Amino acid sequence: MHTSTTSTVPLEPWTADLLAQATHGYWFNDQAPVGEIKRILTDSRHAEAGDAFLALQGERFDAHDFVAQVAENGCQIAIVSHPVEADLCQLVVADTRLALGHLGAYRRAQNTQLKVIALTGSSGKTTTKEMLGSILSRLAPTLITRGNLNNDLGVPMMLLELRTEHQYAVMELGASHQGEIDYTSNLVQPHVAGIINIGTAHLGEFGGRDGICRAKSEIYAHIAPSGTSILPAADDFADCIRQSVKTEQCLSFGEGGDIFATEIALYPQSSTFSLNTPQGVRTVNLPFAGEHNVQNATAAAAFALAIGITLDDIVQGLEQAQGAKGRLNFIQQDKYLFIDDTYNANPTSMRAAAEVLAQQGGVKVLVMGDIGELGASAAQQHYMLGRDLVAQGIHFVVAVGEFAPAAQEGARSTQYGKKMQAFLTQQQALPFLIDLIATHQPQSMSFLFKGSRYTHMETLMADLMEKL
Repeated sequence: MHTSTTSTVPLEPWTADLLAQATHGYWFNDQAPVGEIKRILTDSRHAEAGDAFLALQGERFDAHDFVAQVAENGCQIAIVSHPVEADLCQLVVADTRLALGHLGAYRRAQNTQLKVIALTGSSGKTTTKEMLGSILSRLAPTLITRGNLNNDLGVPMMLLELRTEHQYAVMELGASHQGEIDYTSNLVQPHVAGIINIGTAHLGEFGGRDGICRAKSEIYAHIAPSGTSILPAADDFADCIRQSVKTEQCLSFGEGGDIFATEIALYPQSSTFSLNTPQGVRTVNLPFAGEHNVQNATAAAAFALAIGITLDDIVQGLEQAQGAKGRLNFIQQDKYLFIDDTYNANPTSMRAAAEVLAQQGGVKVLVMGDIGELGASAAQQHYMLGRDLVAQGIHFVVAVGEFAPAAQEGARSTQYGKKMQAFLTQQQALPFLIDLIATHQPQSMSFLFKGSRYTHMETLMADLMEKL
């Protein structure tokens, strides 16, 4: 497992007894380490003296194979599902994946001072999380989910980073199968939790949006009884979501909700709106483009109000928020604007990105990679995207990947078919993009790059920028 999960901040140390107690494990041959254990790691490349290496098993890998190697590198402790031939102390547990969960939950339970927010949704999770991080970390030390550490391994890894000075935690929970959010929200024990939206991400795994709604609604099961459930009022699954709520207190956001935006003005790289809440109305100057980000801001405001943050602090936090890397980052190079939205994509966020591009100046070019995890509906979803994107106020759509031909077919079903070019690989698309720049000299141009994580559209963007 090679995820970048290392933090430079010293963590609260563990002892041999605490590890055994938290994981319900036992020390093999009664050989327990003495002294403090500083970190629990799942990446064998970083395990060193003072660390405990937790050996995960997956379908295609088994980190028990690396235990002897980490021992040679000076790591003296391993957490294993079965003892292995290696010269170090071994804590034997029933299942290392569940043991990681137990350790995260134990760390969470130790930090009783913490106010925890948990959120999920099909799109906008990361941006809403960053906005909340901006609101809360101005007020007190806050732990915020890093990158995409939002699954059954990532969530407990984040919880292991909790320290006594943390007052707030903002945990993003992702779902790739039924039961996953039930598991992670039980570890997190949130005071406030909710769904931002039910989109079309991960359609393949859940067999439709009803399944996605059921999976994400598991987040409401573990909110503290005195806590608050957050609901997306304008979502077409709002009624279905409401049925899962267990808390007496609820706050809804979006049109028709308790917290909503009016007087929205959208600009190329920002927006302004009136934030309407039960505590009053404030004007917000949001440093994010796109109406979808105004909605993300109302969601962030709802979560923050629910844990007692004042309206003034919320507005200040929103106005100082910054986007995550690869989330609508604007890069100006001479007369060319590059918008890096390559972090990930689903059909909803692709349409939202096109709206942002349509607001920019010059010749507007959307470079779109494939969207993954759509299951059997992938070709149809790309067809519909192609059809819809060319109808927006942009000049060219360049589709790249296996489903580019399906997107092009969709474009050709409209009067705007000539706007769309399809390429199977980035290598084939690059010469076309270079030509496009050459034929539009000396006009200014705006490019937006977006696709699912596995398509690495940032590579194509970097290649094109190098050629300027």
